Amino acid sequence: MTQKPKILAFAGSLRKDSFNKRLVKIAAEGARQSGAEVTYVDLRDYPMPLYDQEIETAEGIPANAQKIKDLMIAHQGFLISSPEYNSSVSGVLKNVIDWASRPSKPDEVPLVCFKGKTAALMSASVGPLGGLRGLVHLKAILGNIDVLVMPQQHSIAKASEVFNSEGNLKEESQQSKIVQLGVNLVQLLKKLQG
Repeated sequence: MTQKPKILAFAGSLRKDSFNKRLVKIAAEGARQSGAEVTYVDLRDYPMPLYDQEIETAEGIPANAQKIKDLMIAHQGFLISSPEYNSSVSGVLKNVIDWASRPSKPDEVPLVCFKGKTAALMSASVGPLGGLRGLVHLKAILGNIDVLVMPQQHSIAKASEVFNSEGNLKEESQQSKIVQLGVNLVQLLKKLQG
C-alpha cells in the first residue's frame, strides 16, 4: 500500500500578511484534497542568523535552522511560494536553503534534506510579472542541489488586488491553477513512490 505523500509548504517571506503565504496555503489545500499530508510552516517562526561559516564552526547549525532541516528531511515534496526581491529570491529563503544545506554531523549524506525531493513553485507580486524572475533563480538553485522542480509553475501579478478577504484568489481560473499545483505535486510523488 502506498503511503500518503508528505509535503512541506512555506513561503519565502516573513511579512505577516504576505501574499506568498496566502498563495502557498491555496496550493497546500489542493495537495490535502489529493490525499497528501501537508505541513505548513511560517519562516517567521524560525528566526536564524545569516549563514556564517564562523558561526557554524563555533556553534554548529542554529536550532531553528536544524528544525527546518529536519522538517525538510521528513517530507518528500515542497510547495514553495517565493516573493521576488530585486529580480531574484528573498534573502530569507536563500538563507534557509543555505543553512539547511549544511551537514549536521560528519557522516551525513551531503544535501540530505534536498536530494530526491520534488518541488512545485509559485509566486505572487504587486508587479506585472508576478514574481516570475525570482522563480527562475529559485528553480536554478534547487536544481543544483538535486531537487526535482516541476515544470509547471505559476506567478500571480498585481497581488494587492487579486485576493479576497478569505485569502483565496478572486478569479476562479487563477485559484484553480494554484490548487492544481498542489494536486500535480501529489500525483507526481505518488508515481515516484511506485
